[in-house]
Amino acid sequence: MNVRSEMLNLIRHRKDGYSLPQPFYVDQAFFDVDLDLIWYRDWLFAGHDCELLKPGSYFTLQVGAYPIVVLRDRDGTIRAFHNSCRHRGSRVCSADRGVVAKLVCPYHQWTYNLDGSLAFARQMGEGFDPTQHSLKPVACESVAGYIFVCLADEPPAFAPFDDLMRPYFAPHNLTDAKIAFQSTIIEKGNWKLVWENNRECYHCAGSHPELCKTYSESPNVTGVAGGGEDPEMAEHWARCEAAGLPAQFRMHDSGQFRAIRAPLLRDAESYTMNGRRAVARGLSDAVDAQRIGALMLFNYPTTWNHVLIDHAVTFRVMPISPNETAVTTKWLVHKDAVEGVDYDLDTLTHVWTQTNDQDRRIVEENALGIRSPAYEPGPYSQLHEGGVIQFVDWYTRTIESRLDGAGREPIRRVA
Repeated sequence: MNVRSEMLNLIRHRKDGYSLPQPFYVDQAFFDVDLDLIWYRDWLFAGHDCELLKPGSYFTLQVGAYPIVVLRDRDGTIRAFHNSCRHRGSRVCSADRGVVAKLVCPYHQWTYNLDGSLAFARQMGEGFDPTQHSLKPVACESVAGYIFVCLADEPPAFAPFDDLMRPYFAPHNLTDAKIAFQSTIIEKGNWKLVWENNRECYHCAGSHPELCKTYSESPNVTGVAGGGEDPEMAEHWARCEAAGLPAQFRMHDSGQFRAIRAPLLRDAESYTMNGRRAVARGLSDAVDAQRIGALMLFNYPTTWNHVLIDHAVTFRVMPISPNETAVTTKWLVHKDAVEGVDYDLDTLTHVWTQTNDQDRRIVEENALGIRSPAYEPGPYSQLHEGGVIQFVDWYTRTIESRLDGAGREPIRRVA
């Protein structure tokens, strides 16, 4: 049985509401299928518009086997390209970020314009056609300050995500933000374990003392239902929407992405140890209501987000290997906010720096246990882990449909 047949068989015979069989978390061949069927096909969060302030600004990222460069061209358009020279394949941009007039390959100095066209290739002889050797483009879209890329030759429609996300995020004006701080940690666990841990707060009370000062453990926040039956949530939504801020839970039919605005605990306004704002200068003049809570977004497989009245915290997940995942966190503040005047960096970052490290240890312990020959899938809590169930159902449904091809109904799983 080849790996794809094995994967399909395990998906079709897994128990609903249970964690995945061991190979999904540890096996290299299963990981390679994840890359091929999800990471190389879906829209992936890359970074923020505000990281590319002027023409020639760029940043790089690695998605599986693909190095990518994202830049702003001379017309102000944000573009993405495969970061591989059309001469002999060297990476053109080796730095994490920078500003250039043109993209110059360090190997033989092939030079590309910011639209990807080849501007110069030294001594290539007669008959060489530079128009046939432009950098290969990567699909790229920008919405409400966020940049997404897709490696597929025929990307899925971006409009459904744009339609859902834009009304929630546009008022926060993240295009006029800046990155106050960012960090990347390597979690020694499969990317799906990183997401499973994120999608529940069943573990929060015992693991996240800093976060639990302001963030609710309620399944309504991390789960898959609206939570409007909760009087506190309903009142919060009504207050936010009266201020012109979309707030109610909304999830796309695919289950791949959703947004919700949820209250913080008590009178908290921000993720700080005392609940007060970390930044005196708010993100947006259009969002000046008190106690707007946290606007949260997930979009599988790359990003979850928390946008507050004073700052935003955005997360990007990138798979490295079956047992390693990079999690990049960025703290965004208004572009005119001044460190040491409008905010203290430690106050701004403390809660999520601690929470990220705590989650790293959780994921790594989870991964070590799953590698045991004694591991077998266990049941998720129906009360507290609805978000995990929803993520795993999205993952298995997506993999199954792409393994099986279009036009066939999935086989009913074992109950």
